Amino acid sequence: MLALVSLGTVTSQTAQADATLDRIKGRQKFTVGIILSGAPFGYIDPQSRAEKGFNIDLAKALAEKLGVKVELVTVTPPNRVQFLQQGKVDVLIANMQFTEDRAKIMDHVQTPYDRAGGAALGRKDSGIKDWADLKGKPVCISQGSNYAQPLADTYGAEVKGIPSQPESMLALQGGNCVVAVHVAPTIKLLLADRPNEWKDFAIVIPTELEPADSVIWLRKGERDTGAALDAAVRDLHASGAMLEMAKANRLVDPAFLEEARRRYAAPAKP
Repeated sequence: MLALVSLGTVTSQTAQADATLDRIKGRQKFTVGIILSGAPFGYIDPQSRAEKGFNIDLAKALAEKLGVKVELVTVTPPNRVQFLQQGKVDVLIANMQFTEDRAKIMDHVQTPYDRAGGAALGRKDSGIKDWADLKGKPVCISQGSNYAQPLADTYGAEVKGIPSQPESMLALQGGNCVVAVHVAPTIKLLLADRPNEWKDFAIVIPTELEPADSVIWLRKGERDTGAALDAAVRDLHASGAMLEMAKANRLVDPAFLEEARRRYAAPAKP
């Protein structure tokens, strides 16, 4: 009940709620597009077959803040924006960092829930030590990845867009690319959890590619939905719940979330 009151307080600040917020309230259900590309963000538990991960826990926590049930819809890198634009999901929590190009076609919740950059996974004997070493070489990424442009335009790599991260990893193991570039937390946890399978591979470039805020994406013009979710995200940071969710899902480096907790928990200056 308190969550509904809180939501009502947010929406009362505007003359009329936008269509998505109306729909969420009307059907009492918050539909979230999530991506199951691997731990810690989203994956299928091999024992229970349940969907687990930081993004899933965040979707559930936001639904609780809104006082409604959550419905999780699995999306992929090639179809996630289409699912949002077609109204199949209310928002995307799908490993999508902020970029100017994405902001041209979608809106986003202003407060980021995380921050991530790209890590390059390659064979230990690949000789790749710097992003500049990728010039003219095949690099696997997920289709729609924000790493495509810097890899091609800045470093001159031959970018291969693969439908999903797991398929990109298989392509790397099969020798179809010299490195695979994906968000760093998933690569770090993969190496920690499956050391035998990946014993010949490592993160071969010490710096991360294009670190950027991880944000919740929504359709253009949905200001009320964005405002309601922004208040919820800030509260999750301030209470420490966001950090606890990250730790529970073994996010390797929660430094951004620790700093966010301090920032949003601090009393506002007069």
